[in-house]
Amino acid sequence: MRPDTPAENVDHLAEAARLERTADLYPEDAEALLLRAAAHLELSGDRPAATTLYDRLLTQPATLENPSLVRALKASNLWEYGHEAEARAIIDGVRLSAPRDPAPWVIVAESLESHDELEAAEETFSEGASLLLAGVAEPPRATYPLLYGRHRVRRMLGRPHDEQDTLADALHEARLSPAAPVSLDELHDPKRVWSLGSDNPAELAAEISRLRAELGAYREALSRPFPVAVLHWPAAELTELLAAYPDLATEYPSHPEHLTTIESSLRELSASGTPNLGIVTGTVPSYEAFAASEAASPQDPTLLPQYATTLAARGRAVAWPPQRGAECWCGTEEAYADCHGG
Repeated sequence: MRPDTPAENVDHLAEAARLERTADLYPEDAEALLLRAAAHLELSGDRPAATTLYDRLLTQPATLENPSLVRALKASNLWEYGHEAEARAIIDGVRLSAPRDPAPWVIVAESLESHDELEAAEETFSEGASLLLAGVAEPPRATYPLLYGRHRVRRMLGRPHDEQDTLADALHEARLSPAAPVSLDELHDPKRVWSLGSDNPAELAAEISRLRAELGAYREALSRPFPVAVLHWPAAELTELLAAYPDLATEYPSHPEHLTTIESSLRELSASGTPNLGIVTGTVPSYEAFAASEAASPQDPTLLPQYATTLAARGRAVAWPPQRGAECWCGTEEAYADCHGG
């Protein structure tokens, strides 16, 4: 939803302005575009302007796909620049509306948590988890942050484990990397959590290094079951990518060459006996957000295969070659056999 980690090379104000212009051109996508624009404004420090965008969306709540999400983001943003009373009122309203989407619950609970309202945060996480997991045999992946957040806050409060904490432990353990088997209890150790807010640079640097090592091992383990993926840029996305990051033109001389390279690379991999091949489709905003999360420049071509692997690990890969009679992977809507499969 939002680029949570700012990158030094991203002009957040310019990106927000670009997204606003795009929203005017494509009103059917305005909700998603303006939420991303508001995120960039928050990262730039212009939180009042972000609130203006949230208000713009909320003037027509009937047209919104997820009005509770917009309200939750607005409340979180308001609290960050001193409008605590209004933020609390909106948070109460979000909780009373009992949204069926986990995201608003997580956002308002984390807002309470970040302002040391731990008991209210626990209540909010618990309300959302109880509502969305009632009668559910297997928790949907989208609810994991609710359970993990609840576990974290209860650990901070010194609460004994209950059934939902045990469920959170089990879900986390199922995704653990053998190379870095960090339990949820250790990850949410209050001393460890508080160290991330420490004023001691050495403590903070040590914790960041440890988290990066664990994340790297986890990503490596996570990516193993997924296909070997090749990155595909649709024509419009590639044009936008090269306009923003011209240094990547050496990787992509032209869109037709890009498509030909994808097909030839996959055929070579297949001929060498590599199984489970796939294609992932990139977008410029998600690539920029990935680069920001890696504290790297989108201009760096070595980031492209890492981005492809991450998309594949998130289940975004489409199997190659397409099934008999299926459309070509390139998006022409022609049969694969009549297009790149010829």
